Amino acid sequence: MDFTNPLVYGVPCFLGFILLELTYSKTHDHKELYKWKDLRSSLSMGLGSAILAPLLKTVSAIVIFNFVYEVFNPEVNGIRTNIMGWESFGYAWYVWILCQLLDDFSYYWFHRQNHMVRFFWAAHIVHHSSDNFNLGTAVRNGWFTILYKPFFYMWICAIGFPPEMLVVCLGIEALWQFQLHSVFIPKMGIIEKIFNTHTMHQVHHAKNLEYMDKNHGGFLNIFDKIFGTWKELDDDIDIEYGVSHPPNSYNIWVILTHEYRDIWNDTKKSKNWYHKFMYIFGPPGWSHDGSTLTIKQMRAQVRLEREVATSAV
Repeated sequence: MDFTNPLVYGVPCFLGFILLELTYSKTHDHKELYKWKDLRSSLSMGLGSAILAPLLKTVSAIVIFNFVYEVFNPEVNGIRTNIMGWESFGYAWYVWILCQLLDDFSYYWFHRQNHMVRFFWAAHIVHHSSDNFNLGTAVRNGWFTILYKPFFYMWICAIGFPPEMLVVCLGIEALWQFQLHSVFIPKMGIIEKIFNTHTMHQVHHAKNLEYMDKNHGGFLNIFDKIFGTWKELDDDIDIEYGVSHPPNSYNIWVILTHEYRDIWNDTKKSKNWYHKFMYIFGPPGWSHDGSTLTIKQMRAQVRLEREVATSAV
């Protein structure tokens, strides 16, 4: 069966909602929500993604997903059968729901690893590099994540879900993620128990130490809660958006590549090959000499300082 990626219809809507939020913010008491140069950079990167993504996604969907699907789900007597023995999945409504749930599970780990592995973070930092949180930031996507993103999802095709179904579910996930980038939606009561909401995504984009590396979920928050990365928005914390080491530039090439440059410079700090490996594939902030710290190390340091201060009283 042939399906259309919902992002085909979503992109024009994205631009419309950005314009609507921009107009509202400038005509009401939120004039600092959008900065023109920052918005220009975000839209430029979003435009680049809109041009590059269809080409790369075609490769990932047709080559990777279809290849995996064909290898693990060959036709046996005219019936598509998984190598483990069950019949490959069709297009029943409950199969769609299950595929969407598996997509969300994969999104969680894909997103979390983008924050845990510095080489992945170098591509993903683009999305976090703005100190503004708005719908314009939602389209501020790196151009290199799509090169490795399919490998986090291909197992879904391997167990028997049609590639085109997975591509549609990926599009639905992207639509949900876009609308999360708004400060105008308050906490939504019981919905917060199940879904990843706007306030939770504000936490994810914050550079406050207590908020960093939290809320990696797609449209559900259950995986953050299960794996210990969930954090509710605290109204008593003055939230700051962005990253600890921003590109300090509106040039899109600098924004797209600055972390790769920093990785290269860091690998030259030590001749030890393990250190070089860790500078590339270790967590962001890792250093062989303690000159920079990971988020876990920073939190441990804060806890230690509090314990020392408490014992001294």
